[in-house]
Amino acid sequence: MTALAILRRFWPALIVLAVGLWAARLNHLRAEHLQTLTNERAAWSAAIADGDKARLADEAGFARQQASAAQSYAAALAARQPLIIHSKDTVTRYAQTDAGRAVCRDADRVRDIDALDADLARNTTAPGRSGGAVPADAAASPAGR
Repeated sequence: MTALAILRRFWPALIVLAVGLWAARLNHLRAEHLQTLTNERAAWSAAIADGDKARLADEAGFARQQASAAQSYAAALAARQPLIIHSKDTVTRYAQTDAGRAVCRDADRVRDIDALDADLARNTTAPGRSGGAVPADAAASPAGR
């Protein structure tokens, strides 16, 4: 038997064998592709999870930073409060002394200044001319006149 005779007799088997090998190769390529896709999905999932962890860590750090800033601000305000009260007490005590009475004015002095401003506004004399002398402030210190 010659090779041509063998080929004529077994050609269907050779075609089945070729199709089988071709199908096996396709299955192998599909499996490789599927494994590649699975690996890429796993890598992307890990990258997304890492990004979420980093974002949550940043948010937690920012919340801690805000809490720390609020505590520092509250501590600064609390530290200033005694200074304000102390300053007010110092001014009140100074106003009760002889030297303080001349410098620190009471509410009547402020009302007197408002009344003087109202009188000056009502004065209808010619501009540049005074309707009278400026009243002396008897309570002011000599250096302040």
